[in-house]
Amino acid sequence: MNKAYVLINIEAGKANEVLNAVRSLDGVKQVHLTMGLHDLVAYLEADDLFKLRDVITEGIHKVNGVSRTVTMPVVNS
Repeated sequence: MNKAYVLINIEAGKANEVLNAVRSLDGVKQVHLTMGLHDLVAYLEADDLFKLRDVITEGIHKVNGVSRTVTMPVVNS
């Protein structure tokens, strides 16, 4: 199982829209609205690295209102 945390920056005024859209994506296990440098933190799981990549590039990156992401793959848990 491949896992990652994705830190997400969003455009002003789109927090709830982005939160709900990211929450509905396959592979997203948790998503939290945060305060500080990043606006959302999502926890992802996928069977392989390619599926994990697709959740990010074909899912999160295409959500209207997402302006930037930082992906942190989990290497040991």
